[in-house]
Amino acid sequence: MNIKHYEIEIEPENPFANCKLDRQKYSGVLTNIINSYPYGFVLALNNKWGTGKTTFVKMWEQDLKNNDFQTLYFNAWENDFENNPLTALMGELKTLTTKETEPAFKKTLKKASALTKHIAPIIAKAIADRYIDTEGVKEAIIGVTKGLSDVFENEVNEYQKKKKSISDFRQSLSEFIANTNEGKPLIFIVDELDRCRPNYAVSILEQIKHFFSIPNIVFVLSIDKEQLGNAVKGVYGSDDIDADEYLRRFIDLEYSIPEPEVDIFYKYLYDYFEFDDFFQSAERSKYHELKSDKSNFLETCKLLFTNAKVSLRQQEKIFAHSRLALRSFGANMYVVPHTFLLLTFIKIKHNVFYEELKSRSLSIKDVQDKFISIIKVKINEETGRQLMWLEISLVNAYNNFSQERYHRKSLYERDKETGQNKALISSIIKENSENDVMHILESINRGHGIGDLDLSHFIKRIDLLEDLKT
Repeated sequence: MNIKHYEIEIEPENPFANCKLDRQKYSGVLTNIINSYPYGFVLALNNKWGTGKTTFVKMWEQDLKNNDFQTLYFNAWENDFENNPLTALMGELKTLTTKETEPAFKKTLKKASALTKHIAPIIAKAIADRYIDTEGVKEAIIGVTKGLSDVFENEVNEYQKKKKSISDFRQSLSEFIANTNEGKPLIFIVDELDRCRPNYAVSILEQIKHFFSIPNIVFVLSIDKEQLGNAVKGVYGSDDIDADEYLRRFIDLEYSIPEPEVDIFYKYLYDYFEFDDFFQSAERSKYHELKSDKSNFLETCKLLFTNAKVSLRQQEKIFAHSRLALRSFGANMYVVPHTFLLLTFIKIKHNVFYEELKSRSLSIKDVQDKFISIIKVKINEETGRQLMWLEISLVNAYNNFSQERYHRKSLYERDKETGQNKALISSIIKENSENDVMHILESINRGHGIGDLDLSHFIKRIDLLEDLKT
């Protein structure tokens, strides 16, 4: 049984063979864009963190290779230990060298070295100006020992040298790239840019713009634009900066991979983590009241993941944790999948609420209000009934948990006039819903013992406080 979702294997001959999200068609769209504009541009793949961008770009990269494109993949987050991104970017380009092109690359490398020499003192001075108040220390760092007139003259000369160094470097790099791929552009993929140190991420953008803006390189930036925008604001020390406008300076074309069909990924994860080995086991199949556990679990997945916009990575975490926690349930024990999965979802995505439930610090109304806030639900005829069932099941388990068993206040009472049970609470999902609530409470409490379960039945297993069965 897996308790971790490993990277999907990318088959060289058919890179999208194991793609579970039907994304090969978007690879074709993007490749056609490159074929239409082969002279070079910057493309941003903009999707939220945890939506599978890295897997997609790696599959697409292999597909590009299969179509005779030269590609480079650079994980910026794994390389932000390097202070100067130019060093890292040139290091990636070095992997393209052959015996025939090595002299041209060495020439380019020398240009890059000269470029670094000319910009380093300017960078050092800018940092010193910003962060160091003591003039003596500042001068020691940047080597300023001449008079102000000499410094100014030196800066003018350095400015001229820097401009020439940039021009020479770009010319040399352009010649090197033109000789590496028989007329096709080099596809340089920069991944995880939004997860880097903010100053490193911004430095990469600046160097791509100023040093690598040459024919025959297509840069692909795999980003969460909102997070990268926050990094920009952090570097410039202001929330007022228009980060979106700033990023437009670097990005020529933006593309977002459409979200997958709702049912695809959670059904794949259900199979990947082998939930049937538990829910459909021969031992559990002996108990009639447990036979609907699989369908209840999958229906709750659809309800939660659709309405709460749960990222693929968060879905993986919820499934992995759920599968591990299930091992603490005996074959004849109630799991109550909708309540169990809801609580696991709350633990992973809304841990403050989860801890509040455990502390018994909430009123019933508080529980209902927080429930609706985390679902962010669009209530319709199809989802309303299911959501109400989730809500009342959670409230019932919490009510049992928050009071001593023999002094517990019930959520319903018998009406003396009609002799019928009457709910003492309403649903937050629907106004004037006491009758619907009462029907759910009666179903929960109908003879199987589920209605007497409290949150501790689930929480001590979700928190892995019970022994795991082998």
